[in-house]
Amino acid sequence: MIDVINSGGKPFGLGVIGMGGFAIYAAQQFLQHPGVKLVGIAGSTRAEAVTTARRFGAEQFATIDELLASPDVDIIYIASPPFLHYPQSLMALAAGKHVVCEKPLAIDPAHGRELVEKARAKNLLMVTNLMLRYAPLVGRVKQLIDQKLLGELLHGYFENYAIDEGLGPDHWFWDREKSGGIFIEHGVHFFDMVASWIGNGEVVASQAITRPAGGDRAGRPQEEQVNCTVRYGNASDGFKLFNFYHGFTQTSRMEAQEMRLTFERGYLTLHEWVPTRLVLRGLLDETSTHALLEIFPLAQLDVDASFGAANRSFRGRGKTFDAYQQIELTSGLGDEKQHLYSQALRRMFADQLAAIRNPGNRRTLIEEDGLQSLITAASADRMARPAM
Repeated sequence: MIDVINSGGKPFGLGVIGMGGFAIYAAQQFLQHPGVKLVGIAGSTRAEAVTTARRFGAEQFATIDELLASPDVDIIYIASPPFLHYPQSLMALAAGKHVVCEKPLAIDPAHGRELVEKARAKNLLMVTNLMLRYAPLVGRVKQLIDQKLLGELLHGYFENYAIDEGLGPDHWFWDREKSGGIFIEHGVHFFDMVASWIGNGEVVASQAITRPAGGDRAGRPQEEQVNCTVRYGNASDGFKLFNFYHGFTQTSRMEAQEMRLTFERGYLTLHEWVPTRLVLRGLLDETSTHALLEIFPLAQLDVDASFGAANRSFRGRGKTFDAYQQIELTSGLGDEKQHLYSQALRRMFADQLAAIRNPGNRRTLIEEDGLQSLITAASADRMARPAM
């Protein structure tokens, strides 16, 4: 952890807008950094919010304007529904506060671009909480891709069998004017995760499905499943197609997420939306095996087959390559999802605080990442509309 004290010697002041259940969870992670103090909250009068303010000795402000006017607040964490992200972030930036905003950055990419430009002009942070970049297995997969230990990355998919328990028909989640729809409200995490590995892509196909016998009191349909294909790369280096599916249809006991990446010499699977476990199968030579174990030092490696000198040559995609064994590697056994989630939130916040202290610090997550994930999500959402 880093010790964050402002130049005047006072603690680094955190203000929270929208202290709901998740905001309470996230704020507890942020406040574990030495020198960070919860100054106040606004935008929520729920009993849990009042209790949290009391627990941390923070003030519950009657209005957001009063919170933003406090000279003790340095950074604002916004955890309200998506349709409020743009106006509340705009207010915070105008008040000279750094901003960490829950995903998405905004509902409209034009608004997201405006926020990023205003923050840049004022030398302030305007960061979307895309904390998956800080999850340990996500970073290790990037190393594997960059080093081409399984050859070129060819294809991927992410399938999200998500919970809809607790999302009643009148919940804001189903109201596209408030949430932006599933791609924008939820999909930005996973568009950003893949972009962190291989750069930004272009949506080439998209579909949406509404619940056959569902709707809110106003009769608006509930969009419960979406799917899109994003093309990454270019013609000279080779295109890569990724499929993204999100379905809010499951009970809590049946929630599951899976991401599969296919390479020239193997494939890997990540489990859970904050990846807790990785299973990799591939054909490797001695050098790539050693490099793989350096990336995953605590992994379990099992040998499925060994090849003698006469059987080490393999062909695929018109290429010849050498391998002395076929392996299965498992990483992440026993890791708790909530612990990894907490760790990623702490790492994200520490990274941003370090950049405030020293603007020259290179961050894992920057303003443009939140904007680009929103642009991709909005493109998928627009393309899916004619199919409904």
